Amino acid sequence: MEIQLLEDIDEATLDMMSGWLYNWWGQAENYSLEAVKTYLRYGMQTQRLPMTFGCFDGDRLVGMYQLQWSDLFVRPDLYPWLANVYVDTAHRKCGYGGAMLKSVGAMLRRYTSFRECYLYTTHTALYEKYGWQFISEIDTYLSEQRMQRLYRLNTN
Repeated sequence: MEIQLLEDIDEATLDMMSGWLYNWWGQAENYSLEAVKTYLRYGMQTQRLPMTFGCFDGDRLVGMYQLQWSDLFVRPDLYPWLANVYVDTAHRKCGYGGAMLKSVGAMLRRYTSFRECYLYTTHTALYEKYGWQFISEIDTYLSEQRMQRLYRLNTN
């Protein structure tokens, strides 16, 4: 298993990843598949945010996550954000998600000058296992699941 920064991926891989995100949140937020694909294509920067990381089992991509400037509209004061943590359904419960979460701090230090990162989620007792600190409940004002949990990862 290896986590690596993605930059130049082939069209089939981009299509697969776009499908993951489209099925997960794109449809619900009224984005077209093409819009999600464009979002992802430009979310693969190597010298600045947003950055996309892939989790590989051999040469097969099984998961991804992104480091972004913004992920929660109501908290523009916080950055960067961990977003779009996703493991392909056929590969869940095999440790890939945990491996990706363990890698966030190292990738943040390696590729950026930031030493902390934020995320919001409905999950309880998941991110704490990987060093994330619960900050507070937060009203996201999102149409589904307005109240979520805000976390910070400090990599110092």
